[in-house]
Amino acid sequence: VQLVESGGGLVEAGGSLRLSCAASGFTFSWFRMSWYRQAPGKEREFVADINSNSDRMDYADSVRGRFTISRDNSKNTLYLQMNRLRPEDTAVYYCRADLRAPYWGQGTQVTVSS
Repeated sequence: VQLVESGGGLVEAGGSLRLSCAASGFTFSWFRMSWYRQAPGKEREFVADINSNSDRMDYADSVRGRFTISRDNSKNTLYLQMNRLRPEDTAVYYCRADLRAPYWGQGTQVTVSS
């Protein structure tokens, strides 16, 4: 199993970023996928998840209405569209595959300047 995140970077408050997570080594279309984030000095926290056929998505209260999770099963890729970013969204963002055990990517840094 391999998960590779990309798309992070430095953005001003109010801006947007789109994260991607390229998955391989398992049947991507079978499994729920999630985004988590970890800010400096804080525990990793849930951001959003999506079921296998994209008919159910859940979001943390802190991002609901600003972030959108999606997936393209034909490309084995998970996405996170982040709009109206805030400085408190600064964190390393990780994708997770919910197989029998969770698998994590290496993370991508998102920094939002005020």
